[in-house]
Amino acid sequence: MIVKLFPPQAVLEMGNRTNQEDCIYPAPGEATQDDRLFVLCDGMGGHERGEVASNAVCQGLSDYFETYILSSEVLTDEQLQAALEQAYLLLDSKDNGEFRKAGTTMTLLYFHRGGCTAAHIGDSRIYHFRPSSKSILYKSRDHSLVFELYQAGEISYKEMKTHPRRNQISKAMIAGKENRQRMDIAHITDILPGDYFLICSDGILERIDDDELMAWLTADDNDEQKRRKLIDMTKGNADNHSAYLIHISDMQAEEGDDALQNDEQKVRFNAIHIHPVLQTDQDVRVVNDEENTEATHYQPMPQQNADLSDKRKPIWWIICALCALVAIVLLLVTLIIF
Repeated sequence: MIVKLFPPQAVLEMGNRTNQEDCIYPAPGEATQDDRLFVLCDGMGGHERGEVASNAVCQGLSDYFETYILSSEVLTDEQLQAALEQAYLLLDSKDNGEFRKAGTTMTLLYFHRGGCTAAHIGDSRIYHFRPSSKSILYKSRDHSLVFELYQAGEISYKEMKTHPRRNQISKAMIAGKENRQRMDIAHITDILPGDYFLICSDGILERIDDDELMAWLTADDNDEQKRRKLIDMTKGNADNHSAYLIHISDMQAEEGDDALQNDEQKVRFNAIHIHPVLQTDQDVRVVNDEENTEATHYQPMPQQNADLSDKRKPIWWIICALCALVAIVLLLVTLIIF
């Protein structure tokens, strides 16, 4: 398949921070409709350390793609893993002891003859929107403590945004061989003209939910206006926030496309299919005495005694009837003889 894009739209905002720990590739203002690789990293670890980590991973991935992959027809998972390892090696090279306290998320989209490959580590997010049907086809699962609590039914979706440990992530890219993490990878071939792909750091989502994102994308605005509106919607956010919005202009099918892997709807980490064990406490209804006295106080009769009493009644009636019949027969015989 041949996927064509409109000019991608980049957002890279400081928020109420003194330094920028987010990093995106291509750099803001440099992306064109011919680009196929998009990377977003959200660094962590405090001043300088987080931005070193995010820049190292962006650089490591983009260098590997430019050198070894961009000329290939289809991206394989083995090639993607090799690119990630190069990014890890560059991250390791920045380690000076203190740096081990730093890390970064990693979010990647790559459009190629095999469709789109989406990969992530951490809580920066990937979306695949279809505004024509107002549907979200893919939303990457956050590698975060609050998402695990939500999935387990411990907190509601709304509480995730205000939970005191909402910034604690369960997976990240950190220097050191012992810290290697596996990516979640989705292979997407169900791509239509008009679809949008969005990658964004968690700072974008401080005050925006999925419904608001859908309303933003389906508004009658061009892509540049959508970019400016997203900046307005996130103005005043506490954290750095960044995003890439990629709009599909056309998709041309080719011979052999039917054999391409499409697991977007099947992967276990597609968050649109993840529902908590228990949504809210309101799902549990306690019946009190006033609502149902009979149900509350009912004490069942011991089943064995009930069964015996029911079975004995017809037996005694049969015995009595037989005795009466025998007595009548004997009386008639006596009268006939005498």
